[in-house]
Amino acid sequence: MGLTIVHQIILGIIQGITEWLPISSSGMTSLVMANFYGITDISMLLQQSLFLHFGTFFAALLYFRKEIKNLFISNKKTLNFLIISTIITGVLGILLMKFLIGINLELTGKTISFVIGIFLLITGGMQLVSRKKGLRTENNLKISDSILPGIAQGFAVLPGISRSGITTSTLLMKKFDDTSALRLSFLMSLPIVLLGNIFINLPDITEVFTPISFIGLLFSFVFGLLTIHLLMKISRKINFAWFVIIFALLMMISVLI
Repeated sequence: MGLTIVHQIILGIIQGITEWLPISSSGMTSLVMANFYGITDISMLLQQSLFLHFGTFFAALLYFRKEIKNLFISNKKTLNFLIISTIITGVLGILLMKFLIGINLELTGKTISFVIGIFLLITGGMQLVSRKKGLRTENNLKISDSILPGIAQGFAVLPGISRSGITTSTLLMKKFDDTSALRLSFLMSLPIVLLGNIFINLPDITEVFTPISFIGLLFSFVFGLLTIHLLMKISRKINFAWFVIIFALLMMISVLI
């Protein structure tokens, strides 16, 4: 079943909003495609979810334009952090994604929902573990700080593992303060989303990049830009960990009923 204009609009809105929440935007879009659109092909789910990230990529690029400019002028520590973490993420993420696409599984919507629920539980658990406040900032970055966040981001190719949730949690575990952890997490998304689409989606450009798919991209960008500032403020004040865990449990229970 192909995606219609209405499907793309809905998916773009979901991606634009949930990218900034620690509940896995790819998990949410995959759930909708599997349970409402009848798409259970792993390859299509991964490729479509990755493509929608392009919308929020451009939203984050615009929102963080000053920080990105400073990376190449005065913030060499952050630039080195991003380069090393991106290399680590790229190797691990591409291997995982190629493996998942290569096995070409046809799963049911319930199976996909249950698996995503398990991964969401992992994300929520990590957020609970990392609640202790840290004092480190980007000025305290070391080369070794790139390793764990890079590995964590690599596993976020799995739908249900929240990229922002798992990378922010990892940075908090390394004693960075909330603001620095969030900013570093969002900056980490930029190079890997760009490279992921080049290496994963570019070979199938005629199937992924269609006029209809760009409508989803547009809505992902617009809603991502509209909500990023608000949701970043909320995420600093609210512990989303329990929300993620309860949501995951309800999802898994609904599959078993």
